[in-house]
Amino acid sequence: MIAHVCGLLAFFSSQGTVEGFAEPLREALERLHHRGPDETGLDVVGTDAIFAHKRLAIIDVEFSKEPLPWSPPEADGTEAAEPRYLLTFNGEIYNYVELRQELIDTYGAKFATQGDGEVVVVGYHYWGEAVLDRLRGMFAFVIWDRQERTAFGARDPFGIKPLHYLHTVDGLFLASEKKALLPFAASATAGNAGIGPVELSHLLTFQYVPEPHTLHRGIERIGSGECLTWRPGPADGPRNGGELTRRRWFRPVLRPTPVEHPQRLFDEIRETLRESVRLHMRSDVPVGAFLSSGIDSTAVVALAREWNPDILTFTVGYDVAGYSEIDVAQDSARQLGVTTIPTKIGAQDMMDALPRIVWHLDDPVADPSLVPLYHVAKTAAEHVTVVLSGEGADEFFGGYAIYREPLSLAPVTRLPDPFQRGLRAISKAIPHGVRGKSYLERGTTPLTSRFSGNSRIFTDDAEIRRLLRRKDAADAAARFTDVTAPYFAEAAADGLDEVATMQYVDIHTWLRGDILVKADRMSMAHSLELRVPFLDREVFAVAARIPQEFKVPPRSHATKYALRKALEQVVPPGIVNRPKLGFPTPTRVWLAGEMFDWAREILHTSGADDLLDLTYVDGLLKEHRAGTADHSRKIWTVLVFCVWHSIFVARTLDPGIGRNASALLTKPVVGSMVS
Repeated sequence: MIAHVCGLLAFFSSQGTVEGFAEPLREALERLHHRGPDETGLDVVGTDAIFAHKRLAIIDVEFSKEPLPWSPPEADGTEAAEPRYLLTFNGEIYNYVELRQELIDTYGAKFATQGDGEVVVVGYHYWGEAVLDRLRGMFAFVIWDRQERTAFGARDPFGIKPLHYLHTVDGLFLASEKKALLPFAASATAGNAGIGPVELSHLLTFQYVPEPHTLHRGIERIGSGECLTWRPGPADGPRNGGELTRRRWFRPVLRPTPVEHPQRLFDEIRETLRESVRLHMRSDVPVGAFLSSGIDSTAVVALAREWNPDILTFTVGYDVAGYSEIDVAQDSARQLGVTTIPTKIGAQDMMDALPRIVWHLDDPVADPSLVPLYHVAKTAAEHVTVVLSGEGADEFFGGYAIYREPLSLAPVTRLPDPFQRGLRAISKAIPHGVRGKSYLERGTTPLTSRFSGNSRIFTDDAEIRRLLRRKDAADAAARFTDVTAPYFAEAAADGLDEVATMQYVDIHTWLRGDILVKADRMSMAHSLELRVPFLDREVFAVAARIPQEFKVPPRSHATKYALRKALEQVVPPGIVNRPKLGFPTPTRVWLAGEMFDWAREILHTSGADDLLDLTYVDGLLKEHRAGTADHSRKIWTVLVFCVWHSIFVARTLDPGIGRNASALLTKPVVGSMVS
């Protein structure tokens, strides 16, 4: 079977010495134990590099050692005395069998393992960085070329697997999760603990910190579809930490194309997804699947059972009426002939789990659906090692209700500018809460100024500045357009319609910053590998061609129309046209009831009141309980940040993780400085 590193940590020295770093790296590695509890390793490679890992066994445990060594044959056919390349790798390459054979047939490549990781490093030798264009899967990896003294790292096209880095005068540190880099970041600066004010402002807007940044200044993420190259620089040069370059190797380009034969399109979608699910089923350990009430997860289960009729599925719900998906998921499971194992959670479960959830996140993600995902992953990990899930279908196929907005607003947006200005003036005169005001406001506002992606929590810039207590933070308060403007510009250059533009923005913001972060962290919290068949390059290639009318048809309330038509032969009839629920959580109900006192306690004890005006937020909480307004999303966003602050900054809250992981190393390593 193949053993995959799910938690990687590496250091490349710019000074030609790694002395003094092995033990701190070994300690920091424990913060990644949950990602790979099957094996722990640390290797010092000469005087240049240290590789450390936590391994989760999925596919060749015995032979796929990490860091994986590989050398091309010498000119005379003999093996090199020392390996030229060393690879540390997190993820799965689903087409590794085909790539392996291509490398053998084309170059006579030699392989020592049956694992997919070796295909990455061998492909890098023969194809260079172009190997990335051939990989079909999810991955974050780092290759050290000892001959060229070069480190090369990369992430998969859509950002399924994470990779963080810290560039200091000592060299380059890389890790699967940010918490492993905190000891080396020297981030505990006086007054604000290294928290970036712009990033904090974005958190309040988006409910997450957009890539490539993190809340800790100095620690960055290699962006989705990006790669990184690092060289130590000349030995007699200045102590500058080496030369670091990043580039975007993949851009998910949408190319809506007219459809002459709709059924051919539907058939292509179905068969491409079927092939993706087949490849995602490759494993030497049990594979299960998440099952909700919607079409995405149901389709994945329906296709997966073609290869494993006994596949176990897992669903989650609540006792609160109108929020649970368990009954529908169980009915779908019966119709598909598979077993589903339900998990039911209540308000106390949500309160108890939040500190552990926030610790696993690294940076706050204030999406309430993290909580049910955490619990259903815990249940799944008791039965299987891998699960399939339906993330990405909405962004690729047009599944969000807001994607219908360009159609509903068309009567206003198509009017000449003078008429729009008049309607805008009328909208300002209409009292808040009166029907029609929001419609006129949005219809007379350009898409670039009204669409921030699939979430926008604090929508008023003045309110954000009021929340930010520190003057430097308030002065730096950022607008959401600072994040979205580059993607709107690229969409415009591609000539995209408004629906495709919204998808493009979501793929670069919401999908990367929320959906995939919570999927990776909540599954890895329980040493569970989560695979996403919709987020496959071949599936995207088909979805990218779908025109607007086959995503959100004009005379219908449907979304994901083409996908629904493609799956009519696969998914039970009652599910094909079911509206999206989106993992709803009864946060609104609980914050006004069972969770009210708990929420106030967090606000009062987090120590974050030097950063945020928590008295103002306490007022929002009281208004919410009184029923005069629904502030649940705003309150939850601040609560998640306060829990994060208690753990990572004030260090007054122990999340109770174990393996010494909750004893965060915040003292800087001697000589380490953020460059």
